[in-house]
Amino acid sequence: MGIGRRKAAVVAGVVAAAVVATGTTLWATDSRPFRDSYCWGAWEQNSGPSFLGDEALRKSGSERRSTESAAPSAARPQGTCTVAVGSEVEDDDSDEPLAFEESVTLEFGPVPAEVREHRDWLARFFHGSASPLPDGLDGLVAGDRGMLVLPSSCDRDGSPTVVTIRSESTGDGHLGKVAVPFTIGTRADVLRMLLDAANTGMDKAGCAPAQPLRSSSPMVTVAEDEESAGSPLCRIPGMRFEYGDRSRYKEQVGAVTDRLQTCSVVWKTLRMPDEPSAQYVMANGSRLADLFKGMPEGAGQGLVRRGCDGRRTVFYGHVEAGLQDRGHPSDQQVFNRFVESVGKRIGCGSGEGA
Repeated sequence: MGIGRRKAAVVAGVVAAAVVATGTTLWATDSRPFRDSYCWGAWEQNSGPSFLGDEALRKSGSERRSTESAAPSAARPQGTCTVAVGSEVEDDDSDEPLAFEESVTLEFGPVPAEVREHRDWLARFFHGSASPLPDGLDGLVAGDRGMLVLPSSCDRDGSPTVVTIRSESTGDGHLGKVAVPFTIGTRADVLRMLLDAANTGMDKAGCAPAQPLRSSSPMVTVAEDEESAGSPLCRIPGMRFEYGDRSRYKEQVGAVTDRLQTCSVVWKTLRMPDEPSAQYVMANGSRLADLFKGMPEGAGQGLVRRGCDGRRTVFYGHVEAGLQDRGHPSDQQVFNRFVESVGKRIGCGSGEGA
């Protein structure tokens, strides 16, 4: 080999070694382009909450994996994705290890059409623990869930498209698998994940606005953590339930703003997620109010609409079987009192419709 060729080979080898070294450095620091991504590229490893970072993989036998449907598209603007971290620990009483899993599920699409599923969806995402989103964004966020209504450009058949995320966690025990609460991160962490998912989904579906959705303002936090459910319910005089002796009902008073008011009552069970046994919501503004379309309407059904200061407003109340018929003097009167009190506060008319 001539000197020129040997020199070229040496230079090429140095360049190749530099590329390998650079690639190794990029991988070690999780810099692009080697960082793992999830949910059509919406989220990346080591970005945002600890759930997406190395910290979540420090438990014994930990592994992160994701499953996703086809990305949202103009023809089919919906999709779902789950990112899960599984781990195992040795069981002193068995040859089989105990398995644990924490997961975050992202959904892009319309609210459920079937009434029971729709009611469960409202209970999950209008939970009293969640804070309303700032900067004109329509939605709510808590440490374990988040919901965002997308701009009208993404509406489908006259109904809004929504992005939601929620956490779940399961663990093996001697009585079998049990669900346990799991917090994704701070409200700011969850909001960042929600906005990243929304902007990615809208790009894929071809309905993204000229500027990506962003938020920089602080969120309105809920008044305080859960408290013993008592009288008055939702801190509104005249709203009362008979909970009985040794009650494990807890109350979460949520947002109290001109656009949104929420209150949830849950039955506290050890190591079980808290979903409402009773729930009351006022949603003022067309985007949030539209999420209640398709639900049975009327005072007797727990859903009435009012015109409040020129805005379409929904009042919603629902009581699950365990608390039904415990309202004083009746479940119906408890809901009517909620409508009356909140409606007066935000300047509503007395007639239905609007």
